[in-house]
Amino acid sequence: MTGPGPVEQVLDVRQVPKPDKHPAIFAAFDALDRGEAFVLVNDHDPKHLHEEFEAGYAGSFSWDYLSRERRNWQIKIGKTSSTALPVVLTDTEQLAAHTGEPDVTGAVWSLTARDRDLDANVIALRPDEVIDSHAGPDLDVLIHVLGGSGCLETEASTIDLQAGALL
Repeated sequence: MTGPGPVEQVLDVRQVPKPDKHPAIFAAFDALDRGEAFVLVNDHDPKHLHEEFEAGYAGSFSWDYLSRERRNWQIKIGKTSSTALPVVLTDTEQLAAHTGEPDVTGAVWSLTARDRDLDANVIALRPDEVIDSHAGPDLDVLIHVLGGSGCLETEASTIDLQAGALL
């Protein structure tokens, strides 16, 4: 894979404490403009980091190995688009096909993208199972009923739910 334009900085994380490495790398990436890149210097092949880039920036970054020497891995990481590009997160028809099976319950899918102002989960419930009333962070909630039926009790009324309902 060939990355964008000239390298403007080198980020050597070999001496950075482990919990601080990925946040420092993503901060450097986020600070790039489209077409810019930096060279990451690490003491090992950052395969897990690459997976995180794929999860959060698929199609929006380049990843080119420059050196694979022991304790001197160098990867040119570039920004190929100004924002993260849309990606298909999951196939809800496939998820719905498995709901209703006895061992399928609870969160059957969760959003894994980092640093997003969105929390998303797909929840499977057995017949007559309930999610108790709860209050979470001040976020809007989107409910999409994939299969079955039920009801949503609010402080003002009860809303009947059927497969296909989007609230």
